[in-house]
Amino acid sequence: MAFRFSDEGDGNLPIAVTYNHTPRLETPLRGLRRRLPYTMHSSPYPQIPVDQAVASALAAVRPTESVTLGFESALGLVLAAAVDAPDAMPPFPASSRDGFAIRAGDGGPEIARTIVGEAVAGGVSDLNIGAGEAARITTGAPMPSGADAVIMVEDVAVDGRELRIDHGVSPGENVRPIGEDHPAGARILEAGAVIGSAEIGLLASVGAAEVEVHRRPRVAVLSTGDELVAPGQTPGPGQIRDSNRFSLAAAAREAGADVVLAAHVGDEDDDLDRLEAAIAQADIVVTAGGVSMGHRDRVKPWLAERGEIVFGRVRTKPGKPVTLAVVDGRPVFALPGFPVSALVCFELFARPAILRMTGRRDTARPVWRVRAGHALRHADDRVEFQRAIVTLDTEGVATAHTTGFQGSGRLLSMAGANALLRLPEGVGLTPEGALVPALILGEVRGA
Repeated sequence: MAFRFSDEGDGNLPIAVTYNHTPRLETPLRGLRRRLPYTMHSSPYPQIPVDQAVASALAAVRPTESVTLGFESALGLVLAAAVDAPDAMPPFPASSRDGFAIRAGDGGPEIARTIVGEAVAGGVSDLNIGAGEAARITTGAPMPSGADAVIMVEDVAVDGRELRIDHGVSPGENVRPIGEDHPAGARILEAGAVIGSAEIGLLASVGAAEVEVHRRPRVAVLSTGDELVAPGQTPGPGQIRDSNRFSLAAAAREAGADVVLAAHVGDEDDDLDRLEAAIAQADIVVTAGGVSMGHRDRVKPWLAERGEIVFGRVRTKPGKPVTLAVVDGRPVFALPGFPVSALVCFELFARPAILRMTGRRDTARPVWRVRAGHALRHADDRVEFQRAIVTLDTEGVATAHTTGFQGSGRLLSMAGANALLRLPEGVGLTPEGALVPALILGEVRGA
């Protein structure tokens, strides 16, 4: 998307909007702050669709460089290089049960076998099981030579050294062959795998003491506004406590980021210059406030002067003035100041970008089709995301109920919500029982 500027008039405002194959705005918007007064009442930025904005956010980032870490420190990170197994697992035929190692072909209950020894996990036995013989064996122990099956201890009768089994067994029964889990040289984890608890165990099992992973992206969070005070302070006249700084920092950590700065700045130009320091030390910067059309909303002009505006408005409610800029090669997500708008826009645009930087390939939330538990009034000129609680009934049908009043400043509407209902533009009312798409944010339980 690009603006076409005219030589007519004062040359400051675009007179037409044209579309091309790039989601970025062309460079005439650089330096916009110097040409546009703060009192301007019409935005030069077109409202773009939500999905286009998401695609632009993902295109603005790339995975972080790889670092080498001990495997225990890699939990939650993404592999930057594949891991292969140097050895087969198991590396020897092993018993999968506590019992007795026998020769299956010797017969069943009619045969009395003689117990000649014991094989235990962690040791190597020199036993050789001949016809009519057996050996005690523990789970994980190497199979003695000559034995080809294990009968469980629950299925035998022992009298001194005499063993009788209560049913016949087949060769290989209760025996793990060499390479049953994987052969030597097998690819056990691909690059891009997210390291969870099972992956930690798998890395340990193949001796991968160190792994290459994408480092956590560094994120700086700045809340703006002269009206904000710290949570521990008592607000004075016209003041409120700052919540955006803390909720957005927590959301960034939940997405896998390392929050290197979380601070508050005022509305003056000199205050906003602290953005430069944030940009210098972070991979992604997230701000809250200062992106609307008020004469003291100065974040967007600041970004336009120093970098490139990728998008300046999105056809969404809440969060229409959400902005993405690139300054010194780093993306800056400038979110609206209302707490709900900030969190919803973070969820829609900043979170996928952070996940992409961690190396994750799938950056989207699961989307379910859920039934509206009641009629839903919503904007008809934009896509609206309403906060909701989705539950499952006894037949597995998902139903959504909103969290009450959906005002952009009502942070309580986000607390406890496990879904964002995506309600279409062009329709101002969704009837009860209608199926609507829901971005699933958390665990869905039964009603």
